[in-house]
Order: sequence, then structure tokens, then C-alpha cells
Amino acid sequence: MNTDENIDYTVLSDEDLVGYALEDVNVFGIIVERYEKRLLRYIHRISAFSEEGAQDILQEVFIKAWKNLNGFSPRLKFSSWIYRITHNFVIDTFRKSKSRGDNEPVELTEELSLPSKDISEFDFDAELSAKNMAKVLQAMPEKYQTLLILHFLEEKDYLEISDILKLPKGTIASRMSRAKEKFKKVAQTLSIQF
Repeated sequence: MNTDENIDYTVLSDEDLVGYALEDVNVFGIIVERYEKRLLRYIHRISAFSEEGAQDILQEVFIKAWKNLNGFSPRLKFSSWIYRITHNFVIDTFRKSKSRGDNEPVELTEELSLPSKDISEFDFDAELSAKNMAKVLQAMPEKYQTLLILHFLEEKDYLEISDILKLPKGTIASRMSRAKEKFKKVAQTLSIQF
């Protein structure tokens, strides 16, 4: 089937695009364009992979997504589904590199930009916060780091995070509460003011 010239695929929802992409690989290219920058940024935020390594992971994520596209459940948001694939692939790749002994500690070297989402509960000073936030996140346990990155930097709600991490929403809420407290304690330990 060829792409229907009468349909403006760029205005369709991700979930609608999936149906068309199953029939036409060219439509999947629109999905790739929508997500490549976001997912690459996410890969950098949760890992210490080089730009080349992150690009390789991203390519593998899209290959895996394409191969499993017919398994996408319409009850989920597509963004949650593809973030879950990305998250799991990064974790798997990190574990494989660790078992080979060529891992490096996770380091958030990317200069973080603050999202438009309201994060006033942390009373962030806009100018200092990006660098300081990276330092604090770096010092946190991975399970809390991931939650805070997904919620505050990737702007995912608790339901989406639940879908991405395959944890109950209640678990996400309680861990998020602990993550916020841990963030504040780590910031105090590092003498970082927000």
C-alpha cells in the first residue's frame, strides 16, 4: 500500500499513525521524526553513552519498535510505549556493557534545560538549577533519578511513568514522594540551594 496523498499524516495522533504505519513503512518515518530528538535526549539523560553510542541505541529502539508495532496496545499512549522500549533498551545495553567490564559510571553531562512543566515545588532558581539539578540527580539512586527525569524533564504524568516502567500507579506515586524527599536531602548534602 502506498501512502495516501489525501491524508495529512503530520496532524494525526501517534496512535492513528500506528495503524497507517502497519500498512506503509513510510508513515513510520513520521513517527521516527516525531520522536528522535526526544528519545535521544532521554537516552542522554539516563545514561553515560557517547553521542555515537546514543545514536546506535536510538536506531535499535526504532528497529525494535517497528518489529513490534503490531503488538502495540491502543489502550496505552504510544509515547509511553516507545519510551518503555527506549528505557529497557538503555538498561539492557548498560547491563551488557557492565558484564563485559567496559561500563562507565552514569553521568549526566548534558546541560539540562528545564521543562515548561511547573516544578515550583522545588523552588528552583532558573539560572543555577540546570547545572545543580544534574549534580543532584547524578548523586541519586537510579530508581529515583529515573522517576524525576521522566516526570520533571520529560514531562510524563504518573500514568505514563507507570506504563513506561511497568509499575503500578500507586507505586509510582509513593516512589515519587520518596524521590522528591531524597532529591532535597541530596541537594542539602551537596550544599546546593534551589
